[in-house]
Amino acid sequence: MDAAWIAPTVAVLALLIDLAIRIASLIVVPINRRPQTATAWLLAIFLIPYVGFILFLLFGSTKLPKARREKQVEINRYIVDTTDGIEDVVQNPRWPDWLQPVVELNRTLGAMPLVGGNTATLHVDYSESLRAMTDAVASAKRYVHVEFYILSYDKATREFFDALEAAVARGIIVRVLLDHVASIRSPGYRRTIRVLKRIGVRWQLMLPVQPLRGHYQRPDLRNHRKLLIIDGTIAFTGSQNMVDRSYNKRGNLRRGLQWKDLMVRFEGPIVAGINALFVTDWYSETDELLLRETLPRLESSGANALDAQVVPSGPGFEGENNLRLFNALLYNAQERIIITSPYFVPDESMLYAVTTAAQRGLDVQLFCSEVADQPLVYHAQRSYYEALLRAGVRIWLYAAPTVLHAKHFTIDDEVAVIGSSNMDMRSFTLNLEISVMVRGRSFVEALREIEERYREESRELMLEEWMTRPKRSKVLDNLARLTAGVQ
Repeated sequence: MDAAWIAPTVAVLALLIDLAIRIASLIVVPINRRPQTATAWLLAIFLIPYVGFILFLLFGSTKLPKARREKQVEINRYIVDTTDGIEDVVQNPRWPDWLQPVVELNRTLGAMPLVGGNTATLHVDYSESLRAMTDAVASAKRYVHVEFYILSYDKATREFFDALEAAVARGIIVRVLLDHVASIRSPGYRRTIRVLKRIGVRWQLMLPVQPLRGHYQRPDLRNHRKLLIIDGTIAFTGSQNMVDRSYNKRGNLRRGLQWKDLMVRFEGPIVAGINALFVTDWYSETDELLLRETLPRLESSGANALDAQVVPSGPGFEGENNLRLFNALLYNAQERIIITSPYFVPDESMLYAVTTAAQRGLDVQLFCSEVADQPLVYHAQRSYYEALLRAGVRIWLYAAPTVLHAKHFTIDDEVAVIGSSNMDMRSFTLNLEISVMVRGRSFVEALREIEERYREESRELMLEEWMTRPKRSKVLDNLARLTAGVQ
């Protein structure tokens, strides 16, 4: 070919490829995606065709590999079969009329039943929570199941690892799951793996991104759950990772950032539901099915016992179980909604549910952090403040340098939800999460006391103040909001 024709030919081919990418994207991207998500991806592809398209190929699918989804379906069938009729133990005429349909929704989506006869203890102090979990491991008689998004051996967690080692020495079966990407990004990852190997626990990475070993899925699909189960009788879950309060990161240490979390210790039949999530995740990673350890325990814990229901969610399920639960509760609230979420980046349906509740006269409050540890998410969250404040939502900013990382909300005086799930599109779509819905005035009252302590350490953001923020902040907030939909 004449050299003079090379450049025009390359230009024409590039133009044709660019046009083909755009046309293919218009056809493929909107399939089974929210309009806002599809629009965000199309915007990225049209502005930066080649880079945007490659990013879509890498990050566009929110589904786990087919084999993993099939395992989830298999476990769900087992849970339904072994827990059929359990709901009968918790029927109570004092329930609000709207609660039973919500329970049925959760059962349909996540397979787990609502069970009565539970007790719960809240742990609000970070160090005290670590001690409580360490003591629980020391009491184990049969097995210990550990599952954390971030698991790190450091000064703060050393005693917990020592307790695991002592349990192994006593002949206790100790199984450990840790998220691969989240843990490997934490300082001391190699040291943590060496310790797990040395003390002899049975451990496995969750959702490993190891293409050379045949392990690959969308890299930012993560297992965000935090679970500890002892002998099927005690379970801890909530927002806290097994790591120092600073996460040992230089930037956090330089800024003095400290995480504030909330964990809950459950006893009673709900422990079997929490353990069933561990069993599911262990099966997904190891092909070892621990069916006998998912069977429910039906002991009653007295007149003041709590009703509770585990709601699992994540890309292993067809629907966004946590989002559907949250929206159902928001629309059924009659008096008060108080939300605590470090990353509040709602989709359109949740934004409407929250603002509608405020507009119909309910007391709606949101607790979040004044300080940012994830700039993109922080600015995306801020982009919703004006709409929330104009609707009548009261926003409380927890004082820096503490990162309020707790994840829970309360509905009226009846129902609360606590777990690992943020109220953002990542937790709704990309992360494997656990939420526990609890019915019981004593539990809600305990959370109300914690919320009051948050209020004492926070300042209320007013609309007048917010509208005077610098223009550059408004631009950053709105740009970050666009990226939130690229999932």
